[in-house]
Amino acid sequence: MPGNDAETDRIRRIYDRRAATAPPGREDANLRWLCGRAEGETLEVGIGRGRTLPFYPRDVHLTGIDLSGVALAVARRRADALGLHATLREGDASALPYPNCHFDTVVFSFVLCTIPDDRRAVAEAVRVLRPGGRLLLVEHVRSPNPIVRFLERLLEPIEIRRMADHLLREPLEHVLAEGLELETVERAWFGVVERLAARKPEADELEQAG
Repeated sequence: MPGNDAETDRIRRIYDRRAATAPPGREDANLRWLCGRAEGETLEVGIGRGRTLPFYPRDVHLTGIDLSGVALAVARRRADALGLHATLREGDASALPYPNCHFDTVVFSFVLCTIPDDRRAVAEAVRVLRPGGRLLLVEHVRSPNPIVRFLERLLEPIEIRRMADHLLREPLEHVLAEGLELETVERAWFGVVERLAARKPEADELEQAG
């Protein structure tokens, strides 16, 4: 979408700078939960500096895509240090450079809050996911707690300018709109952090539903 080109470029510049200066990632229970559920041919959208890499099972064949070439250079060094084989390339979450039904698992790790068109990013993830495959995400979301949500609303304009970070999004709505079957939805930190696992129906299931 042309209207998002300038914002996409702004986000790329933000994360190029961040990748060059951010300290190494720490142990994270959310990432362990997320990556530990990946299977088979796995795509991580917005892999960035590769903070998730230590948490993937060794039998996963990992592909990572990101806007920031600077971040991907860090991720490649991290993969080499870990002895992991990962295919890493630059690309846009809103137009994934892969054919339909190509991956067994698609992973989002705190990136749907920054992608300009998060609905389209979810639709693209579902497109490249094989029937029976799984979509996994851990994201910042809109809190159901009214006090926390009010604070999110106050902070969101600042965070959007600073880090392109939207605090009030609800990726669950997009996942359901794409027809995926929910397996797990968990909330933490007053509902601000969401863990979600959903499955793409098999072709015969879709026929029966139709």
